[in-house]
Amino acid sequence: MSGMAGLQRLPKAELHLHLEGSVTPELMGQLAPEASQEEIGRRFGFRDFAGFLECYKWVAEHLRGPEEYAMATRRLLASLAQQNVRYAEITLSAGVIIWRKQELAPIYDAVQREAAGSPVTVRWNLDAIRHFGAEHAMQVAELAAERVSDGVVSFGIGGDEVRGPAEWFAEVYKFASARGLRLTAHAGEIAGPESVWSALRLGAERIGHGIRAVDDPVLVRHLRDHNIPLEICISSNVATGAVESLRAHPVRRLYDAGVPIVLNTDDPGLFDTTLVREYDLAASEFGFSEEDLTRIVENGFRYAFARSAVPSAPL
Repeated sequence: MSGMAGLQRLPKAELHLHLEGSVTPELMGQLAPEASQEEIGRRFGFRDFAGFLECYKWVAEHLRGPEEYAMATRRLLASLAQQNVRYAEITLSAGVIIWRKQELAPIYDAVQREAAGSPVTVRWNLDAIRHFGAEHAMQVAELAAERVSDGVVSFGIGGDEVRGPAEWFAEVYKFASARGLRLTAHAGEIAGPESVWSALRLGAERIGHGIRAVDDPVLVRHLRDHNIPLEICISSNVATGAVESLRAHPVRRLYDAGVPIVLNTDDPGLFDTTLVREYDLAASEFGFSEEDLTRIVENGFRYAFARSAVPSAPL
């Protein structure tokens, strides 16, 4: 593997990737023809987590039905295929769809049809908005459970960690696990290590972000010793202000401490990134060697929730 070209050619997997967040400013020009380029640029020019949430919400409002969701899926899958991503677990914000009073079934059918025609093997994670509460999350878990045999592999919670504490969702996670869903959770992104501990107590098998685990040596050892991976998204954490700067990102410290990590884009359209670029950042900014990057690439396949569906995993 040599530089960007080598990274491009290497078969890869991505495990933390939001469909709605894959929408680029260029695609927004088609989804929102009434919006000027200046408005789109302003919306996508957020500088903190609150601004990111507003942009995400604005994008979701323009995914008005199955046709728009299908269009976003086609664009995303074309980009993944071009990067030689062989397997992707894509999060569909079912919680947002419910909140907007849209019908999930035709939207899910539309994105699943697009996935079926792609060279990328896709499995879906249905995500609830944690600050909307347990009843909302149970709705999402029930919808996910109905589709366990139709491409949905996992259930998770996203949104505001502080306003939606993990303790609310114990029964939801028990239900999801009993129905055959794998479990993940956004945690330790803008809240501290206790948020990660709380997600682990729910039964989360992978942690979305989890970067604040670095502040708790006991938690770092727990993640290492119990082989619990963090879904690391470098550009995302810089763009939302979850870290002060690129150089302040703890990815290297976590990796060197033995915590399993997987590199991801999170919201590539909103953060103007690609999976190849995330690997390039790891090399250029944090000194990850070719051997390190190969190990992290392998982790993408190793920690996939649908191991039997993973094609040509380079392990």
